[in-house]
Amino acid sequence: MVLGIESSCDETAAAVVRGPGHVLSNVVATQHELHAEYAGVVPEIASRAHLERIEPVIVTAVRAAGITLADLDAVAVGHRPGLIGSLLVGVSAAKALAWSLDVPLVGVDHVHAHLYAGGLSGTLPLPEIAYPALGLVVSGGHTSLYRLTDPLAITRLGRTIDDAVGEAFDKAATLLELGYPGGPAIDRLAVRGDDTTHDFPIARLDNPLDFSFSGLKTALLYAVRGHPVGRGPAATFPRSAADLSDAARADCAASFQRAAVTAVIRNTRRALESTSDTRSLLVGGGVAANTRLRRELGALADERGVTLRIPEIAYCLDNGAMIAGLASQRLDRGEADELTLSAATRVVV
Repeated sequence: MVLGIESSCDETAAAVVRGPGHVLSNVVATQHELHAEYAGVVPEIASRAHLERIEPVIVTAVRAAGITLADLDAVAVGHRPGLIGSLLVGVSAAKALAWSLDVPLVGVDHVHAHLYAGGLSGTLPLPEIAYPALGLVVSGGHTSLYRLTDPLAITRLGRTIDDAVGEAFDKAATLLELGYPGGPAIDRLAVRGDDTTHDFPIARLDNPLDFSFSGLKTALLYAVRGHPVGRGPAATFPRSAADLSDAARADCAASFQRAAVTAVIRNTRRALESTSDTRSLLVGGGVAANTRLRRELGALADERGVTLRIPEIAYCLDNGAMIAGLASQRLDRGEADELTLSAATRVVV
């Protein structure tokens, strides 16, 4: 059994996983209420909250699994990428536990772990993931496509060149004055809107598998607030979201969501079409909880004849189970890390 610890951004999480994917417990303490007034994550607030919550979250996860710390075979932690202050809290806790229990310490790449979340279950064991696979990470910090030839062999095919799609959803919600986090708010409001009201742009880039959402955000800004009057810091906008009717705001949300999802589906289709041996489509990240994206990914997988492995909603957001699950794969190959393991902010995979 592996204890997985995750603290890369604003969720303090711990989980106990048996084998590659049987989740015995999964505990997540969110910080949404702490960051709501800022419409985004404040790193200093996040790291302080992790310090307060990491011990009770770990204790709760171990108890919920019906075990004691002495039953653990290893401790795993997401040690990259993320906010350095947040990462250090989880890494420090994991190193202390591994040392005190005299069990292996396993560092896991947070982004890579998202692609393993579709193999997790708290009830019946899921079939093993078939490789080669195409991986799609859609989160608040990352939007990327990968080719995986086995659980640990990963190559990036494309990435966002500006905002991640989850960040774009949050900023769209801020423009529409919907609160934070923005993804679920956009998803709920879009159901009531007409997604053909605005024909928002989808970026075309030199690398056909790269993403860009900056133009989409600007188009939404103009749809909500009108075109700016004047230039530079003195520029003003003729209106705000509060001046729009409920129907108009819903139309903006629906049109934005359609464009964002279309961009993701377009590039995913291109990646699937570029290979003939892909057997699975692995999806992970917070935006994988989006209703429209889940529906369209299912249709795309059926169209291309591949198996879609998309996480249960509980495993879409940052969680310790995905960390422990991927760590189990490393342990099966005899891999582990020294207690000198460090946190890193940069994307490696």
